[in-house]
Amino acid sequence: MKAVGYYQNQAIDQADSLVDLELPIPVATGRDLLVRVEAVSVNPVDTKVRRNAAPVEGTARILGWDAVGTVVAIGPEVTLFKTGDMVFYAGALERPGTNAEFHLVDERLVGPKPTSLTVAEAAALPLTSITAWEMLFDRMGVARLPAGTGNDGTAGVLLIVGGAGGVGSIATQLARQLTGLTVIATASRPETRAWSLAMGAHHVIDHRQPLEPQVRAIAPGGATHVMSLTATEQHFPAIAALMAPQGKLALIDDPAQPVDITLLKRKSISLHWEFMYTRSMFQTPDMIAQHELLREVSRLVDAGVLRTTMTQDLGGVSAANLRRAHAVVESGTARGKLVLSGF
Repeated sequence: MKAVGYYQNQAIDQADSLVDLELPIPVATGRDLLVRVEAVSVNPVDTKVRRNAAPVEGTARILGWDAVGTVVAIGPEVTLFKTGDMVFYAGALERPGTNAEFHLVDERLVGPKPTSLTVAEAAALPLTSITAWEMLFDRMGVARLPAGTGNDGTAGVLLIVGGAGGVGSIATQLARQLTGLTVIATASRPETRAWSLAMGAHHVIDHRQPLEPQVRAIAPGGATHVMSLTATEQHFPAIAALMAPQGKLALIDDPAQPVDITLLKRKSISLHWEFMYTRSMFQTPDMIAQHELLREVSRLVDAGVLRTTMTQDLGGVSAANLRRAHAVVESGTARGKLVLSGF
Protein backbone atom coordinates (compact mmCIF):
# COMPACT_ATOMS: atom_id res chain seq x y z
CA MET A 1 0.00 0.00 0.00
CA LYS A 2 1.03 3.62 -0.48
CA ALA A 3 1.98 5.59 2.62
CA VAL A 4 3.88 8.71 3.67
CA GLY A 5 6.33 8.82 6.60
CA TYR A 6 9.76 9.89 7.76
CA TYR A 7 12.98 8.21 8.85
CA GLN A 8 14.53 11.08 10.80
CA ASN A 9 13.52 14.42 12.28
CA GLN A 10 13.91 17.12 9.66
CA ALA A 11 12.76 20.66 9.00
CA ILE A 12 9.79 20.62 6.64
CA ASP A 13 11.72 22.46 3.91
CA GLN A 14 13.96 19.39 3.52
CA ALA A 15 12.94 17.09 0.65
CA ASP A 16 13.24 13.96 2.82
CA SER A 17 11.34 15.36 5.84
CA LEU A 18 8.40 13.31 4.52
CA VAL A 19 8.80 10.59 1.90
CA ASP A 20 6.53 8.33 -0.15
CA LEU A 21 6.60 4.66 0.90
CA GLU A 22 5.27 1.23 -0.07
CA LEU A 23 4.23 -0.91 2.91
CA PRO A 24 2.32 -4.17 3.51
CA ILE A 25 -1.43 -3.91 4.15
CA PRO A 26 -2.06 -4.53 7.88
CA VAL A 27 -4.45 -7.21 9.18
CA ALA A 28 -7.42 -6.49 11.48
CA THR A 29 -7.49 -8.37 14.79
CA GLY A 30 -9.41 -7.93 18.06
CA ARG A 31 -11.61 -4.81 17.98
CA ASP A 32 -9.75 -3.25 15.05
CA LEU A 33 -11.25 -2.01 11.81
CA LEU A 34 -9.19 -2.04 8.62
CA VAL A 35 -10.13 1.18 6.84
CA ARG A 36 -9.37 2.11 3.24
CA VAL A 37 -8.45 5.75 3.77
CA GLU A 38 -10.04 8.26 1.38
CA ALA A 39 -9.17 11.59 3.02
CA VAL A 40 -7.03 12.91 5.88
CA SER A 41 -6.33 16.24 7.51
CA VAL A 42 -3.23 17.74 9.10
CA ASN A 43 -3.04 18.88 12.73
CA PRO A 44 -0.35 20.54 14.85
CA VAL A 45 0.34 17.15 16.47
CA ASP A 46 1.58 15.89 13.08
CA THR A 47 4.22 18.60 12.90
CA LYS A 48 5.23 18.18 16.56
CA VAL A 49 5.77 14.45 16.17
CA ARG A 50 7.66 14.89 12.91
CA ARG A 51 10.03 17.40 14.51
CA ASN A 52 10.55 15.68 17.85
CA ALA A 53 9.82 11.93 17.80
CA ALA A 54 12.58 9.89 16.21
CA PRO A 55 11.45 6.61 14.58
CA VAL A 56 13.08 3.31 15.46
CA GLU A 57 16.32 3.27 13.47
CA GLY A 58 15.82 1.90 9.98
CA THR A 59 12.03 2.17 10.09
CA ALA A 60 9.68 4.91 8.97
CA ARG A 61 7.06 6.50 11.21
CA ILE A 62 3.68 7.15 9.62
CA LEU A 63 1.94 10.35 10.71
CA GLY A 64 -1.71 11.35 10.47
CA TRP A 65 -4.45 11.47 13.09
CA ASP A 66 -7.57 12.24 11.11
CA ALA A 67 -9.16 10.00 8.51
CA VAL A 68 -12.31 9.26 6.57
CA GLY A 69 -12.72 5.99 4.74
CA THR A 70 -14.50 2.69 4.19
CA VAL A 71 -14.27 -0.33 6.47
CA VAL A 72 -12.90 -3.19 4.37
CA ALA A 73 -12.24 -5.78 7.11
CA ILE A 74 -13.01 -6.21 10.82
CA GLY A 75 -11.42 -8.03 13.73
CA PRO A 76 -13.31 -10.93 15.38
CA GLU A 77 -14.37 -8.83 18.39
CA VAL A 78 -15.87 -5.91 16.44
CA THR A 79 -19.53 -5.14 17.21
CA LEU A 80 -20.04 -1.50 16.25
CA PHE A 81 -19.30 -1.55 12.51
CA LYS A 82 -19.36 -3.83 9.47
CA THR A 83 -17.52 -3.93 6.17
CA GLY A 84 -18.73 -1.26 3.78
CA ASP A 85 -19.43 1.31 6.51
CA MET A 86 -18.13 4.85 5.94
CA VAL A 87 -16.35 6.12 9.06
CA PHE A 88 -14.33 9.02 10.41
CA TYR A 89 -11.92 9.14 13.35
CA ALA A 90 -8.66 10.51 14.79
CA GLY A 91 -7.06 7.23 15.90
CA ALA A 92 -4.38 6.70 18.56
CA LEU A 93 -1.06 8.49 18.97
CA GLU A 94 1.01 5.40 19.69
CA ARG A 95 -0.10 3.49 16.57
CA PRO A 96 0.84 4.06 12.91
CA GLY A 97 -0.99 7.07 11.52
CA THR A 98 -3.56 7.61 8.80
CA ASN A 99 -1.25 8.81 6.01
CA ALA A 100 -1.59 5.41 4.36
CA GLU A 101 -4.00 3.72 1.96
CA PHE A 102 -5.10 1.26 4.64
CA HIS A 103 -5.22 1.88 8.38
CA LEU A 104 -6.03 -0.06 11.55
CA VAL A 105 -8.08 1.63 14.28
CA ASP A 106 -9.92 0.45 17.38
CA GLU A 107 -13.67 0.67 16.75
CA ARG A 108 -14.19 2.47 20.08
CA LEU A 109 -12.44 5.52 18.61
CA VAL A 110 -14.51 5.63 15.41
CA GLY A 111 -17.78 7.29 14.39
CA PRO A 112 -20.03 7.02 11.33
CA LYS A 113 -19.11 9.58 8.66
CA PRO A 114 -21.64 12.42 8.28
CA THR A 115 -23.64 11.51 5.19
CA SER A 116 -24.11 15.16 4.20
CA LEU A 117 -20.36 15.83 3.82
CA THR A 118 -17.83 14.81 1.22
CA VAL A 119 -14.93 12.70 2.46
CA ALA A 120 -12.69 15.78 2.37
CA GLU A 121 -15.15 17.90 4.35
CA ALA A 122 -15.58 15.16 6.95
CA ALA A 123 -11.81 14.63 7.32
CA ALA A 124 -11.48 18.10 8.84
CA LEU A 125 -13.55 17.24 11.90
CA PRO A 126 -12.57 14.21 14.04
CA LEU A 127 -9.51 15.28 16.07
CA THR A 128 -10.62 18.85 16.60
CA SER A 129 -14.20 17.84 17.43
CA ILE A 130 -13.01 15.35 20.04
CA THR A 131 -10.61 17.89 21.53
CA ALA A 132 -13.13 20.73 21.69
CA TRP A 133 -15.95 18.51 22.96
CA GLU A 134 -13.80 17.01 25.73
CA MET A 135 -12.56 20.46 26.76
CA LEU A 136 -16.03 21.96 26.97
CA PHE A 137 -18.13 19.13 28.33
CA ASP A 138 -15.76 16.60 29.95
CA ARG A 139 -13.00 18.81 31.38
CA MET A 140 -14.71 22.13 32.16
CA GLY A 141 -18.13 20.56 32.74
CA VAL A 142 -20.11 23.12 30.74
CA ALA A 143 -23.81 22.31 30.72
CA ARG A 144 -24.94 21.08 27.32
CA LEU A 145 -28.24 22.33 25.91
CA PRO A 146 -30.31 20.56 23.25
CA ALA A 147 -29.54 21.80 19.74
CA GLY A 148 -32.05 24.43 18.69
CA THR A 149 -32.67 25.66 22.23
CA GLY A 150 -31.08 28.98 21.40
CA ASN A 151 -28.07 30.59 23.01
CA ASP A 152 -29.03 33.64 25.06
CA GLY A 153 -25.47 34.12 26.35
CA THR A 154 -26.53 34.15 29.99
CA ALA A 155 -24.72 30.99 31.18
CA GLY A 156 -21.34 32.69 31.42
CA VAL A 157 -18.60 33.95 29.12
CA LEU A 158 -16.23 31.73 27.14
CA LEU A 159 -13.01 33.18 25.73
CA ILE A 160 -11.39 31.07 22.99
CA VAL A 161 -7.78 32.13 22.44
CA GLY A 162 -6.95 31.14 18.87
CA GLY A 163 -10.52 31.01 17.66
CA ALA A 164 -9.85 30.62 13.93
CA GLY A 165 -7.69 27.49 14.15
CA GLY A 166 -8.92 23.94 13.82
CA VAL A 167 -9.95 23.38 17.44
CA GLY A 168 -11.12 26.95 17.88
CA SER A 169 -13.36 26.73 14.81
CA ILE A 170 -15.31 23.71 16.05
CA ALA A 171 -15.21 24.83 19.70
CA THR A 172 -16.89 28.08 18.67
CA GLN A 173 -19.66 26.14 16.94
CA LEU A 174 -20.17 23.74 19.84
CA ALA A 175 -20.32 26.55 22.40
CA ARG A 176 -22.67 28.69 20.30
CA GLN A 177 -25.00 25.85 19.33
CA LEU A 178 -25.00 23.63 22.42
CA THR A 179 -24.42 25.93 25.42
CA GLY A 180 -25.71 29.19 26.85
CA LEU A 181 -22.26 30.81 26.92
CA THR A 182 -21.40 34.13 25.35
CA VAL A 183 -18.57 33.20 22.96
CA ILE A 184 -15.62 35.56 22.53
CA ALA A 185 -13.02 34.35 20.03
CA THR A 186 -9.63 35.88 19.34
CA ALA A 187 -8.34 36.55 15.82
CA SER A 188 -5.93 39.13 14.47
CA ARG A 189 -6.53 39.32 10.70
CA PRO A 190 -9.64 40.40 8.75
CA GLU A 191 -10.06 36.94 7.22
CA THR A 192 -9.73 35.13 10.56
CA ARG A 193 -12.09 37.59 12.26
CA ALA A 194 -14.68 36.96 9.55
CA TRP A 195 -14.15 33.20 9.86
CA SER A 196 -14.66 33.23 13.65
CA LEU A 197 -17.89 35.21 13.26
CA ALA A 198 -19.06 32.74 10.62
CA MET A 199 -18.36 29.89 13.05
CA GLY A 200 -20.72 31.53 15.53
CA ALA A 201 -18.68 33.76 17.83
CA HIS A 202 -20.73 36.52 19.46
CA HIS A 203 -17.63 38.75 19.57
CA VAL A 204 -14.11 38.67 18.15
CA ILE A 205 -11.15 40.42 19.79
CA ASP A 206 -7.50 40.80 18.75
CA HIS A 207 -4.97 38.58 20.57
CA ARG A 208 -2.16 40.90 19.42
CA GLN A 209 -3.61 43.58 21.69
CA PRO A 210 -4.01 43.43 25.50
CA LEU A 211 -6.72 40.88 26.20
CA GLU A 212 -8.11 42.01 29.56
CA PRO A 213 -9.52 45.43 28.54
CA GLN A 214 -11.05 43.92 25.40
CA VAL A 215 -12.77 41.16 27.37
CA ARG A 216 -13.98 43.48 30.12
CA ALA A 217 -15.42 45.89 27.56
CA ILE A 218 -17.74 43.02 26.59
CA ALA A 219 -18.04 41.25 29.95
CA PRO A 220 -17.20 43.52 32.90
CA GLY A 221 -17.23 40.55 35.29
CA GLY A 222 -14.65 38.70 33.23
CA ALA A 223 -14.65 35.35 31.46
CA THR A 224 -16.04 32.40 33.41
CA HIS A 225 -14.38 29.92 31.02
CA VAL A 226 -11.26 30.16 28.88
CA MET A 227 -9.99 27.77 26.20
CA SER A 228 -6.33 28.63 25.58
CA LEU A 229 -5.41 26.91 22.32
CA THR A 230 -2.14 28.60 21.39
CA ALA A 231 0.67 30.72 22.87
CA THR A 232 -0.51 30.00 26.42
CA GLU A 233 2.79 31.16 27.94
CA GLN A 234 2.39 34.53 26.22
CA HIS A 235 -1.20 35.10 27.34
CA PHE A 236 -1.22 33.39 30.75
CA PRO A 237 -0.89 36.49 32.99
CA ALA A 238 -3.61 38.27 31.02
CA ILE A 239 -5.86 35.21 31.14
CA ALA A 240 -5.51 35.00 34.92
CA ALA A 241 -6.32 38.70 35.20
CA LEU A 242 -9.38 38.65 32.92
CA MET A 243 -11.01 35.53 34.39
CA ALA A 244 -13.91 35.67 36.81
CA PRO A 245 -13.50 34.19 40.29
CA GLN A 246 -14.01 30.41 40.37
CA GLY A 247 -13.61 30.26 36.61
CA LYS A 248 -12.33 27.33 34.58
CA LEU A 249 -9.29 27.41 32.31
CA ALA A 250 -8.51 24.67 29.76
CA LEU A 251 -5.51 24.45 27.48
CA ILE A 252 -4.16 22.10 24.84
CA ASP A 253 -0.78 23.46 23.80
CA ASP A 254 2.67 22.83 25.27
CA PRO A 255 3.88 26.17 26.65
CA ALA A 256 7.39 27.00 25.47
CA GLN A 257 8.13 28.45 28.92
CA PRO A 258 6.79 27.62 32.39
CA VAL A 259 3.60 29.39 33.41
CA ASP A 260 2.96 30.67 36.92
CA ILE A 261 -0.12 28.78 38.09
CA THR A 262 -0.04 30.65 41.40
CA LEU A 263 -1.76 33.46 39.48
CA LEU A 264 -4.88 31.28 39.56
CA LYS A 265 -4.99 30.70 43.31
CA ARG A 266 -6.55 33.95 44.52
CA LYS A 267 -9.58 33.44 42.29
CA SER A 268 -9.80 29.65 42.86
CA ILE A 269 -9.53 29.10 39.11
CA SER A 270 -9.39 25.44 38.08
CA LEU A 271 -6.91 24.33 35.41
CA HIS A 272 -7.76 21.57 32.92
CA TRP A 273 -5.23 20.19 30.44
CA GLU A 274 -6.91 18.42 27.55
CA PHE A 275 -5.14 15.62 25.66
CA MET A 276 -7.50 13.78 23.37
CA TYR A 277 -5.25 10.69 23.24
CA THR A 278 -5.53 10.00 26.97
CA ARG A 279 -8.42 7.57 26.58
CA SER A 280 -6.74 5.52 23.84
CA MET A 281 -3.24 5.72 25.31
CA PHE A 282 -4.32 4.38 28.71
CA GLN A 283 -7.20 2.20 27.44
CA THR A 284 -9.50 3.90 29.94
CA PRO A 285 -12.79 2.18 30.83
CA ASP A 286 -14.67 5.02 29.08
CA MET A 287 -12.65 4.81 25.86
CA ILE A 288 -15.84 4.20 23.89
CA ALA A 289 -16.87 7.78 24.76
CA GLN A 290 -14.98 8.91 21.65
CA HIS A 291 -17.12 6.65 19.46
CA GLU A 292 -20.26 8.09 21.07
CA LEU A 293 -18.94 11.63 20.75
CA LEU A 294 -18.15 11.27 17.04
CA ARG A 295 -21.51 9.62 16.41
CA GLU A 296 -23.21 12.67 17.98
CA VAL A 297 -21.04 15.10 16.00
CA SER A 298 -22.00 13.24 12.82
CA ARG A 299 -25.67 13.51 13.74
CA LEU A 300 -25.36 17.23 14.46
CA VAL A 301 -23.61 17.84 11.14
CA ASP A 302 -26.32 16.00 9.24
CA ALA A 303 -28.96 17.98 11.16
CA GLY A 304 -27.34 21.24 10.02
CA VAL A 305 -26.26 22.26 13.53
CA LEU A 306 -22.52 21.93 12.89
CA ARG A 307 -20.55 22.53 9.70
CA THR A 308 -17.21 21.41 8.35
CA THR A 309 -14.16 23.51 9.16
CA MET A 310 -12.31 22.56 5.97
CA THR A 311 -10.83 25.56 4.18
CA GLN A 312 -8.70 23.86 1.51
CA ASP A 313 -8.23 20.45 -0.12
CA LEU A 314 -4.58 20.19 -1.18
CA GLY A 315 -5.12 17.13 -3.38
CA GLY A 316 -3.93 13.56 -3.01
CA VAL A 317 -2.09 12.14 -0.02
CA SER A 318 1.57 12.35 -1.03
CA ALA A 319 4.83 13.44 0.56
CA ALA A 320 4.89 16.64 -1.51
CA ASN A 321 1.35 17.67 -0.58
CA LEU A 322 1.84 16.78 3.07
CA ARG A 323 5.02 18.87 3.20
CA ARG A 324 2.95 21.81 1.90
CA ALA A 325 0.32 21.23 4.59
CA HIS A 326 2.88 20.89 7.39
CA ALA A 327 4.50 24.15 6.33
CA VAL A 328 1.19 26.01 6.57
CA VAL A 329 0.36 24.50 9.98
CA GLU A 330 3.84 25.39 11.29
CA SER A 331 3.43 28.98 10.09
CA GLY A 332 0.70 29.54 12.68
CA THR A 333 -1.51 31.24 10.10
CA ALA A 334 -3.84 28.36 9.26
CA ARG A 335 -7.56 29.12 9.19
CA GLY A 336 -9.80 26.13 9.82
CA LYS A 337 -8.44 22.82 8.50
CA LEU A 338 -6.31 21.68 5.55
CA VAL A 339 -7.25 18.29 4.10
CA LEU A 340 -5.91 15.89 1.50
CA SER A 341 -8.10 13.43 -0.39
CA GLY A 342 -7.24 10.35 -2.45
CA PHE A 343 -3.95 8.57 -3.10
